[in-house]
Amino acid sequence: MATETTQDLKLEIKQLILETLSITDVNIKEIDDEKPLFGSDNPLTLDSVDALEIIMAIQRKYNVRIGDQNLARNVVHSINSIAEFLEAENIKHSI
Repeated sequence: MATETTQDLKLEIKQLILETLSITDVNIKEIDDEKPLFGSDNPLTLDSVDALEIIMAIQRKYNVRIGDQNLARNVVHSINSIAEFLEAENIKHSI
């Protein structure tokens, strides 16, 4: 069940990124969970301004705080890293 929840979360994150950045020319299935979101290997072609927008959208939607620049860089590395961060935050809040 945790795997299904994780997959749902990853899909939700991808949708959030596409909506936040108004990206309409990339199919959600083209976004690889493991590949870095920033770099030539990614169909999203994101830059540092996009990173800030993604961080702000994550903070708003999931009511989390990403205050440290190094943490933020690690969190938005990939879809997997965002999902792992959010799952860890959820666990912290539920204890």
